[in-house]
Order: sequence, then C-alpha cells, then structure tokens
Amino acid sequence: MTNSPSLRNLAVEDARARILAGAGRLGIETVGLAQSLGRVLAAPVIAERAQPPFDASAMDGWAIRRADYAPGKAFAVVGESAAGKAFLRAVQAGEAVRIFTGAPVPADADLVVIQEEAVREGDTVRFEAGEAPKANIRAAGGDFQAGDVLLAEGALIDPWRLSLVASAGLAQVPVARRPRVAILATGDELVPPGATPRPDQIFESGSFSLAALIAAWGGEAFRLSAQADDAAAIAAAIAPIEADLIVTIGGASVGDHDLVKPALKTLGLALVVETIAVRPGKPTSFGTLADGRRVLSLPGNPASALVCAELFLRPLLAALTGADSEVRLNPARLVAPLAATGPREHWMRARLAVDAEGRLTANAFPDQDSSLIGVFSQADALLRRRPGAPAAQAGDTVEVLPLRRG
Repeated sequence: MTNSPSLRNLAVEDARARILAGAGRLGIETVGLAQSLGRVLAAPVIAERAQPPFDASAMDGWAIRRADYAPGKAFAVVGESAAGKAFLRAVQAGEAVRIFTGAPVPADADLVVIQEEAVREGDTVRFEAGEAPKANIRAAGGDFQAGDVLLAEGALIDPWRLSLVASAGLAQVPVARRPRVAILATGDELVPPGATPRPDQIFESGSFSLAALIAAWGGEAFRLSAQADDAAAIAAAIAPIEADLIVTIGGASVGDHDLVKPALKTLGLALVVETIAVRPGKPTSFGTLADGRRVLSLPGNPASALVCAELFLRPLLAALTGADSEVRLNPARLVAPLAATGPREHWMRARLAVDAEGRLTANAFPDQDSSLIGVFSQADALLRRRPGAPAAQAGDTVEVLPLRRG
C-alpha cells in the first residue's frame, strides 16, 4: 500500500482526476428498447428514414390545391385521409379530401383548410378561410431526416430520448454495460434496520442510500453484509467479490478502529488518493487491488459519504459507462452570510429557490455537522466554498451542485 505525502490532502479536482484516470466504458451489450431506459448509448442512434416520412396534416380539415382556393368556392368531396389510412391518389382541380391530424396529405394538395372554416353541404364543401389561409401541413422530415444523428454515443436514455429512439424504429439498442458495484459498511456500532440495537449501537444507513444512488447513476449495486471492526473479516468479505468497483463505508481514517486500509493492504491495495482536502470527507481514498478491482473508501458519517459520493463516485460511474463525467456547477445568489472557510474546500448542504427576479438562490443550512442525515434529506444542492475563501455576504454569487430529488 502506497503511503506517500503526495497522495494526501489532494485538491478535489486533483483527486477526481486521479480517480478517473484510466476509467472507461467497461463493455457493450444490446438490450430491448423497453429495457434501455436509464442506460448509456454505446453507439449513435441514426435515423433510417425521415420523420414524418410524408407531408402530414397539422389539423383536422380539408386537403385541397391552393391554386384552386377562393373564399366561398365549392369543392367536390372525393374521399378521406386518416392516420394510417391515406387517400391513395392525387387531388384534382376542384376536389377536397377530408383529412385528420397526422394523416398523409394527398399528392398535389398543398393546403389544409381547418374544419372550423369549412361548411359541408352533401357532397360539396365551401371554405371561408380568408384570402391567404395557413397551409397547416407538417413537411416530411420536419422532425429529422434520414441519416441524421438523433443521439450521440454516450447519451443517457431518459424518457424523452426513449421516445426519440422508438421513433427511429429501433427495437434493440447497444448500451454500455452497467458497472457492478459492491458496497460494504463497517463498524462495531452498526446493526441493520429492524434489528434491536444495544445502547451503544446505531442503525446502518449508508449502504442503502449509496445503493440507490448507484442505481440512479447507471450502476448495478449490491450490498454486502456489514462487518465489524475486524481487518481479517473485512478482507475476507471483499476477497471473493466479483465487482468492477468496491465502495467501503466507515473505517477510512487512521484511528485504532479504522481498519479498512489495513484490510485492503492484504489484498494488494495500491492507493492513488489517500486523503482529500475536502470538508466533509477528508479520509476518502481510492486505489486498486492486486487483481485490478477499484476501491473507493468513504467515511462512515453519512453526510461525508454522500457528499464524496456526489463528487467522486458519480463521475466515476459515468466514466465507466462512457458517459460525460464532468461535474458542472451552477451560479446562485447567496441568501444568508457565510463565514470564511479554512484550508479545505467546503461543500455545504443547501436549499435552492428562485427569487422574485427569477434568479437562482442558495441558502446553506446553519448546521453542517457530517453526522446529520436529516439535513441531507432536506437539501437539494451542495454549495461549494473554495479553500481559504473570505466571508461571503447575502447577495454574493456562489457555486452550487444541484442534487437529484426525484
């Protein structure tokens, strides 16, 4: 296990760069369209034909030739065009075809007069649509043309993009393989929810939230049974696990009961990040085992673990699926003053809002203790304070990382 001052107290960006170094898409698999939601595309989606593939009516009405139109002129009704049931011949002079929204516009017709501006009398119809009525026609290829790249490789398939993929006619989609992530919580004080804790124990909560986040971020998470502060037991729990990434919670510091690193050392741990100059989460570390499995070790305090998951785990999972791994921050106006920061970068749990002028605002919670799960449950952003930042006043611009809350 590397133990070098150059791996300690790294800046957040430096630590993230080391964690992401060499991380790339793990593999490709083909899944059915319905199973592609939430997956990352492993190849671009290219349109094989135009959408719509024909000129389509934008309204219910009557399809005619514009050159024949005159207010009050009678046209002979010769047929109907509905979605999936096109009128199959060209429209002749003086003819009108009843047409419905989305239906193919018959050949030679270039005007759809809406039904509200038409009066039908038996087999004829007259129009009162003014001198220059709107065409009300959606041109073929108005959405996309054959050969257009609809989605780039690396795009995340969300519900809206799923509709686009379906409209391209794809029944199967090549996607990145989900990273398999094992989660191991450690600590003598932990008992599972539903158990009866001793007075000196607490319920283990970190693995549940991390598993949910990993699933939301494109990974396949599985929780291992929590282990006590026993290096041999921790190593034995990790040794046989088949995973692309192992995330440990707790035991990450250097106290007598922090045994994760000694346990991982027996499995050939080579660290590239030993500690990070971040608050909360300084003990966070990252490395690889002798067999190549990546290991991200997070602190046991929930806020520390979740903050560092947002900063490091989320971009790592993105990189392992070939997605965009950049962490993007938004500017916001500060609601209440903040004290000067110390030597570590501080990520504060905060609430976002929009003020009367339409500007994004951020209000940091007054208590930022890393053990407070309740505060995190109310936060919808992390507010970044750079190392050595002076006191900030209400109205100052700050950087925020919005959190997904649903």
